[in-house]
Amino acid sequence: MSGPEAGPIRQAPRRLFLEMARQFIRTDSLARLFEQSTRALHSSGHSHGLFPAQWTALRYFSAADRAQCTAINLARFQGMAFGPVSRTVRTLIAKGLLRKAGSAGRGRAELLELSDAGRAILESDPLRTIVVALDQLSDREREAFAVALEQVVLALQSTGEPETGDDAVG
Repeated sequence: MSGPEAGPIRQAPRRLFLEMARQFIRTDSLARLFEQSTRALHSSGHSHGLFPAQWTALRYFSAADRAQCTAINLARFQGMAFGPVSRTVRTLIAKGLLRKAGSAGRGRAELLELSDAGRAILESDPLRTIVVALDQLSDREREAFAVALEQVVLALQSTGEPETGDDAVG
């Protein structure tokens, strides 16, 4: 573009153009981009001899309050059946990444905690790539992203039964 109308466009901040461009993003295109990013994230979860469900379990036990560190609470957190989650926990114990840490009170629930090896492997967590990318966003962009993701998660949770976890075994 040339002439007098080019001046204001050149002076407009880059953010304004990005915001204008975002207004024209088709939701089906955005959904495909989201799908592509989730597939890439899932694929990156197959690293260091672990499966994505195992990384999720390690993250959970790293962040959860001690009283919530049981296999049943992990299953509730993930919205999954207890059986596949129990197998994941047993596998992580066998790999030396989790350990039993006593009883959670009445019943048979056992407290679980990360071992030193579990804490060490989390230093190589594939999710760190996402953390670095999100760290580049402004507070406003992160807030908008959080609201959007919450809508997506709620929509996905309302569409059916909890996952059986068939692809998350071990």
